[in-house]
Amino acid sequence: MPRECEYCGKRSVVGQKITRRGMAKKKGGVGKKTTGITKRLFKPNLQRVRAVVGGKTVRVRICTGCIKAGRIVKPA
Repeated sequence: MPRECEYCGKRSVVGQKITRRGMAKKKGGVGKKTTGITKRLFKPNLQRVRAVVGGKTVRVRICTGCIKAGRIVKPA
């Protein structure tokens, strides 16, 4: 099962972590040097909540952005 919001489709995104050393030029150094680039994942903040879908109460994995925006209807 993918790590994906069932409402908006938000899912994990691949990015990079860049490690640097040295002092910035504007602080009086010779400049920052890149010492390593590592792949990483940016994961969505998914929550399992009960929601009314098609008149029935079901559990869905939905991102907190959709919950805050009120895109789902919670059961009474």
